[in-house]
Formats: sequence, C-alpha cells, structure tokens
Amino acid sequence: MKKLFLDARNLEHPKPLEEAIRALRELDEENYFYMIHRKNPIPLISLADGQNFQQLSFEQQEGLWHILISKNQDIELEHLIEKI
Repeated sequence: MKKLFLDARNLEHPKPLEEAIRALRELDEENYFYMIHRKNPIPLISLADGQNFQQLSFEQQEGLWHILISKNQDIELEHLIEKI
C-alpha cells in the first residue's frame, strides 16, 4: 500500500483543499491519502463521501487532525494511523 502524504498544518486556505483534491485524483486501489491538518477539513470529507471513498478523520490533540482517504473499501484505515 502506497501512502500519498500531505502535511497541511502550515498551508493557508485554499491550498490544503487544492492539494488534497489533486491527491484524490491519483488514488487507485493500491494507495491511500494521508493528510495532517490543523482542523477537520469538512469540504474534503464531503467530497470524498460524494465519490464513495472510504474516509476517516480524527483529532489526535487540539489542532492536530489526521485525515485518511482510500478508494479501496477493504483497507482498514484505522491500522494506518500514525501518531505524531
């Protein structure tokens, strides 16, 4: 499984969403998108849901969100979470 990674904590709007959308276009059954952000990117989550991607987002601590998105519905995203 290949990870497409984006650390968006220091990027200003709308750059995180633009970069995330670019990564989603590259997703296939063999990779997944992993983003770290300072907030929960609701528009990205909605977009992923609308395209039937599997997604997981959670806040590890205040201001540190992990967002994982996969086209492959069989991947257990919880197992791919990295602690920072």
